Amino acid sequence: MKIGIIGEGAIGRYVADSLQGRGLGPHAILTRSGGGTSDGLSRVRSVADMPDDISLMVDCAGHAALVQHGPAILERGIDLVTVSLGALADPELEFTLTDAARRGNAQLHLASGAIGALDALRAAKVGGLEEVTYTGRKPPKGWKGSPAEDRLDLDTLTAAATHFDGTARDAATTYPKNANVAAAVALAGAGFDATQVRLIADPDVTANIHEIHATGAFGQFHFRIEGHALPDNPRSSALAAMSAVAAIERQLAPITT
Repeated sequence: MKIGIIGEGAIGRYVADSLQGRGLGPHAILTRSGGGTSDGLSRVRSVADMPDDISLMVDCAGHAALVQHGPAILERGIDLVTVSLGALADPELEFTLTDAARRGNAQLHLASGAIGALDALRAAKVGGLEEVTYTGRKPPKGWKGSPAEDRLDLDTLTAAATHFDGTARDAATTYPKNANVAAAVALAGAGFDATQVRLIADPDVTANIHEIHATGAFGQFHFRIEGHALPDNPRSSALAAMSAVAAIERQLAPITT
């Protein structure tokens, strides 16, 4: 299997380094600054220019890249792993990607991102879910570059403050760079409109904290994870980058979980 990556940001660099350490590539990078070959890598600007032998692409570049390149990749019959789950809050894009995958006989794989317990949530969905809530809590600097800056003074915040309270669909569309976890929870469980989300800036925490609370026919569970950001980007979760690599490994493994 030859693997390509979309993007060379913090997550893209982590995935590329991890693949190189495992002897798995990458063999091509789709990037806006692409063009030519260096370090043994083919860098291209469009899906049409990608090498013919790429069989798996990994989207590490955010919602806009999935919108721009996802359909063309899937139509070419290339499987695609993405961490940009929030983009699927747009019903039109979800339809477009689904249609492209069917026509190309390919699959779009959703990496779990910065959250866990999604397997339990998917199982609970089978029996029926009554309530699913997701709470995301980050240090103020983790919300820089997001709409939180318009609602809070992140530089002078002295106590925890909520800057979003609504549905997962609204969270994913309003915070495209920060609410992929909310989308992952929604897709695994009750859906975008039935999943409630609260986003909090908290100067007293140093990690990105994600919590899921769910109730249903199965009973109830509460899951909490404290994750670190990637060193060179406080808005990018280390676990999200790791989940992309784990998704690739599942595609290669003879036995998967």
